[in-house]
Amino acid sequence: MRCALARLEGRFSDRPVDVALPAGLPSVYVDAPLITRVLVNLLENAIKHTPPGTRITVCAGLEGETVRVVIDDTGPGLPQGEPERLFAKFQRGRDNVDAGGAGLGLAIGRAIVNAHGGHITAMQRPGGSARFVFTLPTTAPAP
Repeated sequence: MRCALARLEGRFSDRPVDVALPAGLPSVYVDAPLITRVLVNLLENAIKHTPPGTRITVCAGLEGETVRVVIDDTGPGLPQGEPERLFAKFQRGRDNVDAGGAGLGLAIGRAIVNAHGGHITAMQRPGGSARFVFTLPTTAPAP
């Protein structure tokens, strides 16, 4: 998490980020640069699609044999329609916002998380803001 936040240093000046990582959270067996890329992509989306002054929250916890990471924002939420389509290649979050990017960040993030044996999803939070959740196994991959 620290690497992802460091790569985006200065971009959060008008969007406070709250990070809650409990002590004793077990290790996950991942390629750290790739998972950092997933976190950066999700945080960049939160920055792009939420107004200045809104809060971004990142928390993690243990769920069975997986670590669950949740990124919440307090922006306008996901576009109408099936949230799963956001993970398609070249899909943009909001047609009326020129936020830049090619629409590949979430597709790449899903491929990385899936390759690690995890799962990623998007959902609308109560009140209209967005939530992205991904899980990663705490057990070593089978040889």
